[in-house]
Amino acid sequence: MERQYYELLAKRYKNVGEVTSEIINLEAILNLPKGTEHYITDLHGEYHAFRHLVKTASGSLKIKIDELFGDILSLKEKHNFSKLIFYPEKILEGINLNEYERRHWYRVSIKRILALFKLVSSKYTRSKVRKALPTEYAYILEEFLTLNSKDFNKEEYYSQIISTVIELGIADDFIIKSVNLIQQLSVDKLHILGDIYDRGAEPHKIMDNLISHHDCDIQWGNHDILWVGASKGHFACVANVLRISLRYSNLKTLEEGYGINLLPLGRFAMETYEGDPCKEFLPIANSDELFNDREQYVRGQMHKAIAIIQFKLEAAVIKDRPEFHMERRMLLDKIDPTKGIIVLNGKEYKLTSNNFPTIDPKDPYKLTERESEIIEKISKYFKKSDKLQKHAHFFFSNGNIYLKYNNQLMFHGCIPMDSNGNYKCFTIEGKEYCGKQLLDKFEKLARRAYFKGD
Repeated sequence: MERQYYELLAKRYKNVGEVTSEIINLEAILNLPKGTEHYITDLHGEYHAFRHLVKTASGSLKIKIDELFGDILSLKEKHNFSKLIFYPEKILEGINLNEYERRHWYRVSIKRILALFKLVSSKYTRSKVRKALPTEYAYILEEFLTLNSKDFNKEEYYSQIISTVIELGIADDFIIKSVNLIQQLSVDKLHILGDIYDRGAEPHKIMDNLISHHDCDIQWGNHDILWVGASKGHFACVANVLRISLRYSNLKTLEEGYGINLLPLGRFAMETYEGDPCKEFLPIANSDELFNDREQYVRGQMHKAIAIIQFKLEAAVIKDRPEFHMERRMLLDKIDPTKGIIVLNGKEYKLTSNNFPTIDPKDPYKLTERESEIIEKISKYFKKSDKLQKHAHFFFSNGNIYLKYNNQLMFHGCIPMDSNGNYKCFTIEGKEYCGKQLLDKFEKLARRAYFKGD
């Protein structure tokens, strides 16, 4: 066994000196403080809120500013400096000072930024910090890392570096890139615990941001896996994604984010439900989006149209998986259109709307020819969206149904349990799975469906 270890070491290191050097390095790293981990969940498309959480490290950067400057700066000065650290571009755009005042402001701000940079980088190895440095300012920033407050001989040297940055007209760029570096170093690992999609208007921007993040992972949420299924053109997933988007009047993600053409659904809905007030299906208004009564009405019609399509498509899925006992979710066959009622558990309930022109009472779960055409066409749009495909793939390259990290178990939602607190078992493909084995099976099925299409 020892010989095998020696052979493995020999492949990576040339001599004993290199081995001992690496051992010393690793032992030293183990004694560094743990990197900060940031946990965020249920983003639901709220891109601006997400960016604020990431930029501020959920408040931990403000704590570091207080720790660093304590009583040196007033509360107002610390507040203004915090805003510069969180939103440098916005603050720099708003500066309205004369030339002398501007140069002084730059000098003071850069010194404070460099002090904060030194603090947030202190928990990492020099090698790790060096890899994160922006290329054009790597030399300057690395020099300031070695700055010692007692090193009077170099005080003028460091001061001249700052002066040169200002004189060359690159102070804004230097500040922005240095602040971005501070934001990056303030969080070593970002954990997203599910539900990036739905309700909010910009989950696609969140995904772009996560893909460019230096180190993040995702634990799949139910809304996320729904979009992944839609990216593969799964009819029921596509219908569900469309229904939720219309419910929250959120078409920005579909149309602008992923280039999904909703005109076929719009035309069908307006023709099929002409004159129907569709009041039960009117969307929940998005505060960021204003639309008139006509637009609201059309979206209500589209919402109703896709909801009926979804109910039909889900029935087929439920029938394919009888082991999940989801039959109670099949409702269309329980509607009595002549009486305008639905019968649930032997009890009759009056419907607030009884206009279902696409439901055949003799075969309520059969799609009409137009419905089939629409779902097939829109599903192709989902499959052809390059950005959606890129985002869906990221869920598998950087995500799992659960994750164990630093002695923490992370997952979205819940683990099925029975009334006695024991793991609830499900039969899948003829075998029972519970607890961890159940989640492992779910993940295996999800990956198989995504990569093999079955």
